[in-house]
Amino acid sequence: MVTTANWDQTAMQSTRGTPATNWLGYVPAFGASDEVFGANGEVHAHWQGFLDSLELLGLPELTRRWEEAQHLIRENGVTYNVYGDPRGMERPWQLDPIPLLISSEDAKSLEEGLIQRGRLLEALGQDLYGPQRCVSLGYLPPEVVYPNPAFLRSCHGIRWPKNRQLHLYGANIGRSADGGFCVLGDRTQAPSGAGYALENRLVLSRVLPDAFRDCRVQRLAFFFRTLQDTLRAIAPHNRDNPRIVLLTPGPYNETYFEHAYLARYLGYTLVEGGDLTVRDNRVYLKVLGALQPVDVILRRLDDDFCDPLELRPDSFLGVPGLVQAVHAGNVAVANALGTGLLETPALLAFLPGLCRFLLREDLKLSSVPTWWCGEPRARDHVLSHLRDMVIKPALASIRMEPIFGDELTREQREELAARIKSRPQDFVGEHRLRLSTAPVFAGDQLQPRHLVLRTYLAAHEDSFVAMPGGLTRVSASADTMVVSMQRGGGSKDTWVLSEGPVQQLTLLGPGGVPLEITRGGSDLPSRVADNLYWLGRYVERAEGLTRLLRGVLVRLTETSGLAESPELPTLLRTVTLMSDCFPGFIGDGAELHLPAPGDELSAVIHDTQRVGSLSSTVNMLWQLAATVRDRISNDMWRVLGDLSSLRGDQRFAHASPTRERGAATESHSLTRRAGDGDGSIHRTLSDELDLLDRVVITLAAFGGLAVESMTRSAGWRFLDMGRKLERAFHTITLLRSTLTTLTTPEGPLLEAVLQVADSSMTYRRRYQGSVQTAAVLDLLLADETNPRSLVFQFAALADDVEFLPRDTSVQPRRTPEQRLMLSSLTELRLADAEQLAQPDESGDRPLLQSLLSRLNANLPALSDALTQTYLSHLQTSRHLGTNLE
Repeated sequence: MVTTANWDQTAMQSTRGTPATNWLGYVPAFGASDEVFGANGEVHAHWQGFLDSLELLGLPELTRRWEEAQHLIRENGVTYNVYGDPRGMERPWQLDPIPLLISSEDAKSLEEGLIQRGRLLEALGQDLYGPQRCVSLGYLPPEVVYPNPAFLRSCHGIRWPKNRQLHLYGANIGRSADGGFCVLGDRTQAPSGAGYALENRLVLSRVLPDAFRDCRVQRLAFFFRTLQDTLRAIAPHNRDNPRIVLLTPGPYNETYFEHAYLARYLGYTLVEGGDLTVRDNRVYLKVLGALQPVDVILRRLDDDFCDPLELRPDSFLGVPGLVQAVHAGNVAVANALGTGLLETPALLAFLPGLCRFLLREDLKLSSVPTWWCGEPRARDHVLSHLRDMVIKPALASIRMEPIFGDELTREQREELAARIKSRPQDFVGEHRLRLSTAPVFAGDQLQPRHLVLRTYLAAHEDSFVAMPGGLTRVSASADTMVVSMQRGGGSKDTWVLSEGPVQQLTLLGPGGVPLEITRGGSDLPSRVADNLYWLGRYVERAEGLTRLLRGVLVRLTETSGLAESPELPTLLRTVTLMSDCFPGFIGDGAELHLPAPGDELSAVIHDTQRVGSLSSTVNMLWQLAATVRDRISNDMWRVLGDLSSLRGDQRFAHASPTRERGAATESHSLTRRAGDGDGSIHRTLSDELDLLDRVVITLAAFGGLAVESMTRSAGWRFLDMGRKLERAFHTITLLRSTLTTLTTPEGPLLEAVLQVADSSMTYRRRYQGSVQTAAVLDLLLADETNPRSLVFQFAALADDVEFLPRDTSVQPRRTPEQRLMLSSLTELRLADAEQLAQPDESGDRPLLQSLLSRLNANLPALSDALTQTYLSHLQTSRHLGTNLE
């Protein structure tokens, strides 16, 4: 066990020691060592400067800053998805404002022990997937290896690039009552948390900038730059500029935020298993209509999920054929496949002997005392000390929760002992460690919580580089030793203090070999293009429906009923057609909704269970945005966060109605109740209009950021095509439901159409007289200077289609999507607004109806053509031959 020799002595020698009871009321927990205060109640020396800084801030200012930090976390979309939590994919990350401080002496001893441990585990992995001398010579029981599902026989004999298996290693560290460090567990296959550690650092350095500077906290950038260099060095091909991807299980994984965050921070393409394919023992990324070779995969999948052909046949997350591609030496995987074996809990009992055998050294950083019950002497020791033990599965594949012996009754301990005796090889016993405590900010006071530090190593040449920090996790309460984010725990930033000036580094290293200038961006996976396309569609769908609902509510606010607004029945039916919320104001029951439309309109706005409602549309929009989190900027994400009031989300200070279908809170009800006067109705309608105004402004801000901030790559093209196609659908639906049949009087309806289409100002400026159908149709159909017109949408779609990648040598003729756009644009440009406005004897406008029907049919045909050309990857891809060279 690595001990801190001056842990208590430092506190005793401190001349500025502050009694615990004087620091914002904090009282350390009884019976455990505390990270801030020594046993005599004085402050450890390396904490003194930080405590002085907080004392100067005071509790009110600390509270204010922490509220700002929580808002920043929510605004940045930092989440940890706890399965079963009602907040689902949007559970905010729990970060405490008080960091864990580690002295430079402690950090140095930890670094030495961790680097040795990383070398040991890597040497053990190379032996177990190679000559297996550790087993044959008796240093490791075969029962721990060969029956272990984590031992992947298909990975035996792989030759790893640079002979490295552990490119990123994590260890869970605890401090015991005597002040010494020990390892509670190793994370060797896909260690999580490094991205959260980085996010914690960004937030806390912003909230406590003075303390961060004065404490001389070491930076994290060099660690991540080392990781980048390592991944680049193990690439089997294109080592100067390899294609590196980060493989994620997808947006429903608990740490998906971290996957997207790290991919964007490191500059890697975030992919799911379906984005990759193996051809001729080479891994390829499915991009738009083509395949691009992949050199390195930084995986966030557990071993057995990575290849359904060789490992786990029921996995839908991996890449079929990946193991064979690794054997062929055509792709590097970090961490190496099979390293999950090194996380086996039973191994902890044998690491001291293995270290002497493999490294010819004594183990510097010991594990928590562990006994594998498969050995008779170890089993007898565990059974005789069962009250002081934590019983865990010997293999990670055995599903059971840790059992704390001192929490069991005598009968329960006897039953547990019988289970151990019946299958001793399935259990390990660990000495129960009394974890150290640190203060957390709880309400308006500081309280002690037990903690575990997860810190990391990155492979570097033939050794490792340690992260000067890590992810500190704290228990949910002072009464439990269980430290788990899944069980309500929180996190802290980890500050490793420097003895001297801190070196300022960034992820971008110094200039070396001249870079080849590029304006690339062709690494867009087809799945991401599809998600961006549908994100654009749902953004525009939400905006179009919001504008229509706002136009309806404005008329309900300004009038006393249908008699004063003859256009309202038509607009209400348009609401049903545009939202697909049937039956609504069409068909059975329409006669009940039309005279009193409040309940139906409220449901169309707020009912998340109703497909097509504004709230459900925003939910879909948010889910799609989460899947492309690495492709949109923080500003765009923050803008979308402002839509949370419609999603029943309490993260922002917006009122939200009851979410049960058919229910509405008083402040959002649109119906006239008994005893309510006109003022009450107008007040609630005003509330809804304010909400819809915010939605329009928010979506307009998103569109503005997309136009001004995104490079005109294929990703932007698909987002833009989704928006333009949906706006075209919206305009066609609006015109078909309002103007294809003559109504009397038509003036109020024409004004409403102009308002919903956001073209009233342009019309008034051009036509200061009466509003006429032909002029309205010209403005909304054929005016290419009007960004809301139908021809403008088709022209933009045609422009986007022209810029999509294609191989003209294979297909020199116009593509199906090009022909669709050309025919639609030609028809719109040749359309005569006056002829389209002419009704026949029955009052219908057949020419307008026919034109809109043809255009409406072309839009889904365009969507299908784009899918066929760019979003499908068949074995006979017409681009395959070119891109495999």
